[in-house]
Amino acid sequence: MARHLVLVGGGHAHLTVMLNLREYVDRGHRVTLISPSSYQYYSGMGPGMLSGIYRPQEIRFHVKKMVEDRGAKFIQDAVVRVDANQRVLFLRSGSEVPYDVVSFNTGSDVPLESLEAAKNGIYPVKPIINLLHARTYIIQEMRRRPLNIVVLGGGPAGVEIAGNVMRLVRDNNGQARVTLVVGSRIFHRFAGRIRERVRCCLTRTGVEVREGAYARSVEEGSVTLTDGTKLNADVVFASMGTRPSPLFRESGLPTGDDGGLLVNAHLQCTKHPEIFGGGDCISLVGHDLEKVGVYAVRQNPILHHNLFAALEDGVLRSFRVRGRYHYTYLLIFNMGDGTGMLRKGFLLMNGKPAFRLKDFIDRRFMRTFQVSGELDEPEGGL
Repeated sequence: MARHLVLVGGGHAHLTVMLNLREYVDRGHRVTLISPSSYQYYSGMGPGMLSGIYRPQEIRFHVKKMVEDRGAKFIQDAVVRVDANQRVLFLRSGSEVPYDVVSFNTGSDVPLESLEAAKNGIYPVKPIINLLHARTYIIQEMRRRPLNIVVLGGGPAGVEIAGNVMRLVRDNNGQARVTLVVGSRIFHRFAGRIRERVRCCLTRTGVEVREGAYARSVEEGSVTLTDGTKLNADVVFASMGTRPSPLFRESGLPTGDDGGLLVNAHLQCTKHPEIFGGGDCISLVGHDLEKVGVYAVRQNPILHHNLFAALEDGVLRSFRVRGRYHYTYLLIFNMGDGTGMLRKGFLLMNGKPAFRLKDFIDRRFMRTFQVSGELDEPEGGL
């Protein structure tokens, strides 16, 4: 029996599904992708795009073309409410899309409610397209004046942004003071050895690291910290952790503590078996997974199999968590100066070989799913 599969979001966990959509269409099923943009940017290479290591075309997938070339429908819009009982999605535009099976891969956002006052001039690190907008603005403004750039958040995202924005400044012969505000301490979820290396690397490149205070408010031209310090700020990057969209909680769907769609080992909603999800927007029963891309990538084949099985009344597979903690899987951070910081188990390595390995892994991943002529596209298009 022909059914309607709807994919909400063109994120990393949906890539294998989108690449193989012809299998679904050839079986008579309708497939629709709903996404706010024709492009999906790869977060692992986002800081490198900010600094200019990568062109935008090198780090994005043309998801609209990918699905349309395989016989599916693309809707440029966003889901604002889910009626799970009637199996209907309500879109921002006012349209309604019914479904038989739906899968969410909508990622996560940086919460800004904790910052008082205006949010103008703040660039949240997600969605990744914000980094391209920030790059353009910084280059333009540096031609006129020195800048004060403040990065909020001392986790991996903040560290990579700080290092890469410093490279952006130097490669464009600009002048800027770059300050990383890390809260309690830099890389607080990691062991002391890697924290010290990260701090030394940033300091060596000229980034000022401020520990022991959080951002309390952002006003035009300044950031006020909880210890009373006021920093001049022409540009502010916000990377103070991420959380899923409130869509699931507001739609009455079961959620985890962080508001992510609560799913079982099949990546299937615990209450509505026709709803699936992957990546940062889900909460997996029994696990407190880090918001890292490695899980979305590993969920790719499981979602592909299970969505097809749900349409065909087949047997579902389980997603097995390997590497529950950050020290059990490979992590490589782009420090912005041509070096990387690598952590795997007890192995800690930093230097140019680490970045070259990250670059190789990232480019290999992109080659697998860049099947829509992305590298030959002109500079425009977001």
